[in-house]
Amino acid sequence: MTALKNDRFLRALLKQPVDVTPVWMMRQAGRYLPEYRASRAQAGDFMSLCMNPAFACEVTLQPLDRYPQLDAAILFSDILTIPDAMGQGLYFETGEGPRFKKVVSTLADIEALPIPDPQKDLGYVMDAVSTIRRELNGRVPLIGFSGSPWTLATYMVEGGSSKDFRKTKAMLYDNPQAMHLLLDKLAQSVTSYLNGQIKAGAQAVQIFDTWGGNLSAAAYQEFSLAYMKKIVSGLIREHEGRKVPVILFTKNGGLWLESIAEAGADALGLDWTCDLGNARARVGDKVALQGNMDPTVLYAKPEAIRSEVGRILASYGKGSGHVFNLGHGITPEVDPEHAGAFLRAVHELSAQYHE
Repeated sequence: MTALKNDRFLRALLKQPVDVTPVWMMRQAGRYLPEYRASRAQAGDFMSLCMNPAFACEVTLQPLDRYPQLDAAILFSDILTIPDAMGQGLYFETGEGPRFKKVVSTLADIEALPIPDPQKDLGYVMDAVSTIRRELNGRVPLIGFSGSPWTLATYMVEGGSSKDFRKTKAMLYDNPQAMHLLLDKLAQSVTSYLNGQIKAGAQAVQIFDTWGGNLSAAAYQEFSLAYMKKIVSGLIREHEGRKVPVILFTKNGGLWLESIAEAGADALGLDWTCDLGNARARVGDKVALQGNMDPTVLYAKPEAIRSEVGRILASYGKGSGHVFNLGHGITPEVDPEHAGAFLRAVHELSAQYHE
């Protein structure tokens, strides 16, 4: 494999010295870019984009071609590929988001679920990873990812997105045995899926626990964090002669940073509701931190964006162990010029913290 020309993202995740704070954006390959919209139109629909390795590679590289400041590429895919491979029948409804043809509602439904084989059942993702890695040619590291078991379970039980997770939470409290079986199967699936991505060329992996923050403190520990710990303990942590960092991101998980920091990952993703300096004080040297600008700041003028970047960098302070990112994904209506101003500001303003 080609040597990395820019490894500051991986170095920061391992708390090693860097020259500037590395930066990437969740959903950096997405609808805010006109070139992405053109590729999606050409592919026909979102799933055709995901399931064609050439298209997935094309849209993964688009933000890097536009923004030379990006310090990482992230695989273009969807968190719901695993439930789809379990036979749930993923499709996307205009204006409605992801939906499943089948829902999981009983213990028998869960017992019948297969654990997907990454090569046979999700081979298109593995092909996309290897294609992207080859085309990157060492420019920046490639991030692989998956949804967390709890987050995937909510979509499988609800049949799609939900505001209140009433079916999922009813199952959690009424039938915890069924919920634990579902989460255990998903943890096994996520572990083999991420290990497949690492073998195919992913150089870091992130687990997106989008809906963990909707649980009570006790339920979060038992039904979300416990299964992410299980995954982390089963991941390949060294490949191609270097460490493969793992990032855990629980949206609205700021109350539980100390326990997430004990989960065995190398870094925690933070949403914008956390104060970065306070989070650093709470977790100490256990983990690196990733985040955490409010994505809606990108609707503001470039000088306001630059000011907010400066405030967040100052909050973290001197030293490595910080990867700059948004606190959640970039939104479709953002002006690409504003995203560029954000990325430039991170590199320009962060050098002083790495002397």
